[in-house]
Amino acid sequence: MQINGIIIDDTFAEAFNMRGTRVIITAQNLKWAYHAANAMTGFATSVIGCGVEAGIECELLADETPDGRPGVSVLMFAMGSKVLMQQLETRMGQCILTCPTAAAFAGIESDDKISLGKHLRYFGDGYQTSKLINGKRYWRIPVMDGEFLVQETTGMVRAIGGGNFLILATSQPKALYAAETAIEAMKKVSNVIMPFPGGVVRSGSKVGSKYPKMFASTNDAFCPTLKGLVDSALTNEIESVMEIVIDGLSFEDIASAMRVGIQAICDLGNESGVKRISAGNYGGKLGPHHFKLHEIMGKTT
Repeated sequence: MQINGIIIDDTFAEAFNMRGTRVIITAQNLKWAYHAANAMTGFATSVIGCGVEAGIECELLADETPDGRPGVSVLMFAMGSKVLMQQLETRMGQCILTCPTAAAFAGIESDDKISLGKHLRYFGDGYQTSKLINGKRYWRIPVMDGEFLVQETTGMVRAIGGGNFLILATSQPKALYAAETAIEAMKKVSNVIMPFPGGVVRSGSKVGSKYPKMFASTNDAFCPTLKGLVDSALTNEIESVMEIVIDGLSFEDIASAMRVGIQAICDLGNESGVKRISAGNYGGKLGPHHFKLHEIMGKTT
């Protein structure tokens, strides 16, 4: 399969079940909403080491938020409910409560509720007050710049993590430019995040290692410097590989983001230095969700 001279491998990205939530963060202006959101989503690239995977989904206009102020939507994913609840509560306390003018609200509806301000209210030391509006409880916690307004809970839903594709190019700058092009297009897709720095990961991993204590290690088949030393998946012309990982609220959301991102790269053409698009999988043993590249891209040539 080729699109605009770029080969699309006949393979699939393998993804796994996660639990997800959305939080709406508002502030006096977008600058401070981003300060809060960036702090909250820091050190949240991979559940391998961070506990959660989190990122900013989109900006919100004042007429799109509960308190009529500008804001951002944050998505957060974890392997289990307990971890997600713990990480959300910790990050709320350390990153949103502390941020000047910030407020936080539920961003997703579900019968399964987790705490936003339910426990954080105790920071008010007895001076916190609550109000019930349209069946939803909000807490006002006194802080030094006035008060912190936070909804008591947000919804938690079943989600998917680990959708991905690999960009194989003739140089590092060309691979990175293609990745940046894809990310800009994918940011327009709702219900997904790309949690790694700038949305891109250079250190793709495989399951296992020759070192017993390591459960993940470098994906040597896609490392250009190891051609000739391992069973490489790279041809001689490939000198750099970048990966984009996607978490989303549904299979369709991730597939849509992958389609948009891959198409944006293919629109650059073969002359961009991108020669192939592939994906990371573990033979179907890691997760039940398989994103087949040819199906996603419509099986056209």
